[in-house]
Amino acid sequence: MKQIAPGVIWLPISFVNVYLVGEPGGPWALVDAGLPGRAAQIQAAAEKRFGAKARPEAIVLTHGHFDHAGSARELADFWDVPIYAHLLDMPFLTGKSLFPPPDPTVGGAMAFMSRFFPPNGMDLGGRVRVLPPDGSVPGLLPGWTWHHTPGHSPGHVSLFRGEDKMLIAGDALATVDLASLRHLLTKKQEIAVPPTPVTCDWVAARRSLAHLATLRPYTVAAGHGVPLSGAQVAGDLELFAEEFEIPRHGRYVSEPARTDETGIVFLPPPASDPLKKAAVSVGIVTLAGLALTLAARNRRESGD
Repeated sequence: MKQIAPGVIWLPISFVNVYLVGEPGGPWALVDAGLPGRAAQIQAAAEKRFGAKARPEAIVLTHGHFDHAGSARELADFWDVPIYAHLLDMPFLTGKSLFPPPDPTVGGAMAFMSRFFPPNGMDLGGRVRVLPPDGSVPGLLPGWTWHHTPGHSPGHVSLFRGEDKMLIAGDALATVDLASLRHLLTKKQEIAVPPTPVTCDWVAARRSLAHLATLRPYTVAAGHGVPLSGAQVAGDLELFAEEFEIPRHGRYVSEPARTDETGIVFLPPPASDPLKKAAVSVGIVTLAGLALTLAARNRRESGD
């Protein structure tokens, strides 16, 4: 747990990040809710930061994928607070639809592992609500705004505080190259594309990156990777957005998935996956090794 900007605490949960936003004694919100089964870890961090029995005003989701919303319902029930998400992610958070399926053929380490991801959809019941249309962020002080940054998911949002150029980007981008297993394990800091296998509209993802670059952030806190901060960040993001290239192949490269307030409307046909059979045996070993490495790293970091 580390403060990366005034009132913004970064909490890594395995390979995904959550953020505690607010000052002790004042209103605060939890941004994203990590993997399933991590509620106790997040509760403990919140108590350490805000005090015993402290609870947020709200849980705010950048999007509804399982690694960002996995513990949202358990935490919302424990704290008795609402969960907020964009209208276009609501069908995937209320049991009406699954997200567009992962695309393992797009290439890279994360894409390979996506063959073993759980079904990407959940039902948060009456806890989940639509973000206010005026761009304000429930639970956070004035000055924070949400920006619709679709592409990775239809209702993906990023949060921005103008006074110090603080950006919580969710999975509109990453600050680690998730296509590289070595970079994922070493946590090498760099601006990188959104997680490729679950980005269902690459043209929209590129457009969203271009929009975020216009905000000229000083600090970028993404859903994956160690946050970046400094005077160089704005220029690096601008250059990355200008040079952003859509992957060369994959299910959603030529044509995106189309969704609306009810869920999936259209899916392009799956791309040929020659590694499907081999992935079953190799993937189990790879995932087991990755899980052991990340668990050991988490234990070392917790002891620091």
